[in-house]
Amino acid sequence: MKTTVLREQLQQDGVQSLSNEELLTLIVCAESSAGRKAILKQIQQLFAACGDLRGVMCAEFGEICLHHGFDERRTAQLQAVLELSRRLATQSPTKKYQIRSADDAASLVRLEMMYLDYEQMRVLVLDTKNQVLVNTCLYQGTVNSAVLRVAEVLRPAVVRKAPNIIVCHNHPSGDPTPSPEDIEVTKQLAQAAQALDIELLDHLIIGNPRYVSLKERLHW
Repeated sequence: MKTTVLREQLQQDGVQSLSNEELLTLIVCAESSAGRKAILKQIQQLFAACGDLRGVMCAEFGEICLHHGFDERRTAQLQAVLELSRRLATQSPTKKYQIRSADDAASLVRLEMMYLDYEQMRVLVLDTKNQVLVNTCLYQGTVNSAVLRVAEVLRPAVVRKAPNIIVCHNHPSGDPTPSPEDIEVTKQLAQAAQALDIELLDHLIIGNPRYVSLKERLHW
């Protein structure tokens, strides 16, 4: 695919509309049409070998050069942009992050959660202005009512005497459609939180690239 086509798609549909392979092609593309096609093919092969974006990020410099046909300049470009993305995703803000909508909450956690190949549950603890006090990972593995302890989910808010929480968990399949277990867990959390005078503002299911707000689905 020509980079002009990719640029037009980015401008018209937004950067989120491009696949990982297409984004990296824009970054490390060659000048000639033949070169562009070769780079896209190399990137597709790299993803196939590494499994996903996380695997590409973990690949070593020499491995990319020796086994995937990238020269040192393009390997350096590739690793530099992936490292900048990682640092941006994990950087602690100097100012408290305020959540005004489900989109705000999803933006805070999705880069860390959307590429995971296992389920993870995170709890955002918020103050009276819905500013994030804590963003903590509580569970890794299957997140359902069989393993979930409601007290553990609410504890970070209880110990800080915080009034609000948002719960987030991901679906490794990329499909954020709520399961019956997701709905049951959410109902349990909302009832328990209310008893402790804590408001469960939302439960987000993070997919790739979409997310679902159970607050909007269940209207509690």
